[in-house]
Amino acid sequence: MKGYTWRYFDPLLLVAALALTAYGALVIYSASLPRGAEGFVLSSETQRHILFAALGALIMIAMTRLDYRLIDRVGWAAYGLGIFVLILVLFIGHGEGGVRRWIDVLGWFDIQASEVGKVMTIIGLAKFLTDYRNRLGEIRVFAASLALTVLPAALVFLEPDAGSAIVFLALWLVMTAFAGARWRHYAILGTISLIAIPAVLLIGVQDYQLDRIRAFIDPMSDPQGAGFNVIQAETSVGSGGLWGQGLTQGTQTQLDFVRIQTTDFIFSVLGEELGFVGAMALFALMILLLFRILRVASRAPEPLGQLLAVGMLTMIGVQVFINVAINIRLLPVTGIPLPFISIGNSSLLMLFVGLGLLQSVLAWRDDHRPRGA
Repeated sequence: MKGYTWRYFDPLLLVAALALTAYGALVIYSASLPRGAEGFVLSSETQRHILFAALGALIMIAMTRLDYRLIDRVGWAAYGLGIFVLILVLFIGHGEGGVRRWIDVLGWFDIQASEVGKVMTIIGLAKFLTDYRNRLGEIRVFAASLALTVLPAALVFLEPDAGSAIVFLALWLVMTAFAGARWRHYAILGTISLIAIPAVLLIGVQDYQLDRIRAFIDPMSDPQGAGFNVIQAETSVGSGGLWGQGLTQGTQTQLDFVRIQTTDFIFSVLGEELGFVGAMALFALMILLLFRILRVASRAPEPLGQLLAVGMLTMIGVQVFINVAINIRLLPVTGIPLPFISIGNSSLLMLFVGLGLLQSVLAWRDDHRPRGA
């Protein structure tokens, strides 16, 4: 053990995250620009995004100094904190349309419980899979790992937030596969899931979710209701062309045809105003970030660090895929932010917390011998 060093801090990981956040601030600035505004008007949404990005970057750097192997001692407490927040939001949370997703903190900002739960679940699942890595072939250990993930996923589904629940299940699938779970166990689980799907759809799916599925299949069946956002987002992305209509010049965006355009449908704003080139720039930055996270997984000295990196890689990658797919009508509408781009204080802070853990994996790795770039 040679201890902690700044030598292996990954500046490209930080730069990629900050570049994506700056890109997000640019798109949020345009999407939240008051109609008829003249000159440079920085909305409160944009200001908060920049403020929390700066705070997140500082947290990320500070966490580099913290030995990530403390998870061996506090991992279950972190997981328990995530479960506590997810339960708490069901009682004191608030949101529009009867949902309960946010906890107000002294009137200053809101904590989105699912964002805290995602990172805490990554930590808890990484510890479990590390502790029981030699017994993952046992069906009861495999089932226990699933139970650890189903609990927060179910709590999030009750908010209701089906999109985030999917992210939790994706985390479990990828992390357990990476840890060496047996494929026959997945086959058994898949068979049980197929049998249970009709009951789940009958009991667990709410009317508005069924409306979203119908709107996905045929948005023109309800063009002013459930199909409205689907139609407007698809129109926005399609009208951007190669170069886009120009920042703050998108007709769909500036005339507020696209609702919730700073969160779930922010990619449609980017597509309309910055076009195909702007979308490719976003994907290039995301790919850079994901490759730097993959680099952490390859250099981690032991399974705990590897699993933390795989979990963060999955969380970010799945959310990017779902958000973009919704905007171009490849998936039904569900509430998933575009990482680093959508407005969302909790999402931004927890992303930087997760990246801080990965910087710690690099800084505290046992083997400090240079291994190239």
